[in-house]
Amino acid sequence: MTWREFWQKKWQIHDIDKDIKHKQENVFRHGIPEVIFNKKTKIKIIDKSIGELYDSGYMHNHMRMYVASYVTNIGGYHWKLPAKWMYYYLLDADWGSNALSWQWICGTNSNKKYYANQDNINKFTKTHQKNTILDKSYEKLSKYRDYEEFTKIIKFNLSTYLPKSDDFLKLDDKPICVYNFYNIDPTWRRDIDSHRILLIEPSVFKKHPISENSMNFMLSLSKNIPNIKVIVSEFKDLPIKKSKVYYKEHPLNSNYVGTMDQRDWLVSDVYHQSFFKYWNLVKKSLTKNN
Repeated sequence: MTWREFWQKKWQIHDIDKDIKHKQENVFRHGIPEVIFNKKTKIKIIDKSIGELYDSGYMHNHMRMYVASYVTNIGGYHWKLPAKWMYYYLLDADWGSNALSWQWICGTNSNKKYYANQDNINKFTKTHQKNTILDKSYEKLSKYRDYEEFTKIIKFNLSTYLPKSDDFLKLDDKPICVYNFYNIDPTWRRDIDSHRILLIEPSVFKKHPISENSMNFMLSLSKNIPNIKVIVSEFKDLPIKKSKVYYKEHPLNSNYVGTMDQRDWLVSDVYHQSFFKYWNLVKKSLTKNN
């Protein structure tokens, strides 16, 4: 959770769609490698985990790192499109955490690249596979390039299924609480009498597509908010009239107009260059509060 929060704060001040510290080195391809998309890496635990991602929308954090390292540092792919592919399927999708984790792996958001060899994967996944593309020392792995393994690129259309809007005939000046993909908190502003809408902006999901499973997951979570209406619309097209509007801060909400509430953070809104310095701050805060 701290890792995710740290990257979300980075997103507040950086354009994370670009390499934010260093230009990615040894980029030979752009796209999604066929061996990843079709679960053909021949590393059994990675292929199994990709299948689980497709089926359930879940992938263990360690596996996300292994996949990112395999694609970028071994395969020579630029990080962005593979990161969008993973984000597309994750039920806990967060572009800040996802994009900046991929950048951390490939060295554009860190001072060195992250590698995981087969011994490391076996240790942390309790597997025993040998003789794979990653079954090398770290020194050899950091210099390895298997061009043939990664030549086939999938042209995958990442598009978002948009549900039908509910009727929203606003005939009064009652406040409007706007929820979205990054805020489905049923406790937020529940003490005020308001219209509550889950806003699905087509422009947001065109830029950051999610799978139908992810969309349905969001819709199911929104049902925990009493009387919420699902509205597929740009914010500027909402029939707001004279109503006061409330929403939570997020980099994708810069077009919203109204009263902006801050998100709930583990610690006060402090930015640090280093995750470990930030983590130490969180630990001190948690110790103090306990």
